[in-house]
Amino acid sequence: MRPVLLLGILLVLAGAYSLIRGLTYTHDRSVLKIGDLEATVEEKKTVPAWLGVVALVGGTALVVGSLRRRPPSGPN
Repeated sequence: MRPVLLLGILLVLAGAYSLIRGLTYTHDRSVLKIGDLEATVEEKKTVPAWLGVVALVGGTALVVGSLRRRPPSGPN
């Protein structure tokens, strides 16, 4: 399988998943540090929906572009 086609399929799947289920990730943030004592907060953040749309559109463009047949290049 061509690498561009595989990347396009992965982007389409990630974009669709992001739009349907929503992607979240956690981020640890230090809020207080005194000497050796440190307090951290774990924040849960959501990936914006527009990023899922961009991944879906970009992946579709890669899939369509990789499936197009190019005419054979001959002498001009």
